[in-house]
Amino acid sequence: MIIKLNPGSTEATLSQLTQWFAQQDVEARQVTWENQTLLVTSAKWKGDVDYLKQLDGVESVVEMGTEYQLCTRKFQNQDTVIDLGDGVVFGRGLTVMMAGPCSVESEDQVMRTAEFLRTKFDIKVFRAGAFKPRTSPYSFQGLAHEGLRLLEKVRDTFGMKIITEVKDTTHLAEVADVADIIQVGTKSMYNFSLLAMCGELKQPIVLKRGFMTTIKEFLQAADFILCNGNPKVILCERGIRSFEPQTRFCLDVCSAALMKELSHLPLVLDPSHAMGIAAQVPLVAQSAAALGIDGLLVETHPDPANAKSDKEQALSFEQFSQMVTVLDQICTAVGRRLVA
Repeated sequence: MIIKLNPGSTEATLSQLTQWFAQQDVEARQVTWENQTLLVTSAKWKGDVDYLKQLDGVESVVEMGTEYQLCTRKFQNQDTVIDLGDGVVFGRGLTVMMAGPCSVESEDQVMRTAEFLRTKFDIKVFRAGAFKPRTSPYSFQGLAHEGLRLLEKVRDTFGMKIITEVKDTTHLAEVADVADIIQVGTKSMYNFSLLAMCGELKQPIVLKRGFMTTIKEFLQAADFILCNGNPKVILCERGIRSFEPQTRFCLDVCSAALMKELSHLPLVLDPSHAMGIAAQVPLVAQSAAALGIDGLLVETHPDPANAKSDKEQALSFEQFSQMVTVLDQICTAVGRRLVA
């Protein structure tokens, strides 16, 4: 349930409502949304809605019916648009290409990749991981602080926006100093302390769906960020685990289509992690683009065979070039424009 207060409502009204909910043993979360004060309670609470509606200072009471609330079209029907400047806009009929290697490995690697992306396609968003949450403790874990320094160099040299992953709360502030967009990975979707702290940031948050989570759980995770004060959340479908072992994951296009209907938040897809096989990644990316999504996360590497992480899914520069040419045509066909 979402209680919207009038713009001119007083602290006395807010205090009265908070005390009333406390007497009902109900937690009411105060949220500021576009300069309007909201009180958000669990959808499971079934109380005296008529009493709330007649209070001075209450603009409206919306019974949501779901535990995910702020991310829904029932709360806000209009699409959320996130504009980072320099033509990087999530929404408004644009599909933003975010490309780069899986992880930062060396200065030569990231600079070569950024130069290729920027000079050949004018791609404006560079993706690469400095902190890598790997499943195996023996796998390459990223360059950490040195990786962030190299991402800064990419940003300063080529004027690109940086998206990189935050693994836990201990290095969030350091990542936030460098990143224009912060990624919460599939393994961190249930790190609620991290989600809450991301809600206190100003940067957009790309929230990846956990590979074994339902749509409901995914959207509830988005609300964790939203209710802590950051309205700039971008949903990312990156594939779910299925019984099929020959692909890395299964890109859940059905859920992606449904999420566009359920939520006003921008939606991007990650064909690289879903497919896991470089030769087929462009086909999956093309299918994703046909959905009319707001962005793509694609991995490319100057020497895929020797990449230190996820080399099986990294596109060569030639493969990436061929893919972008087709993606541009598909985006145009579905009434969108590829930002690349």
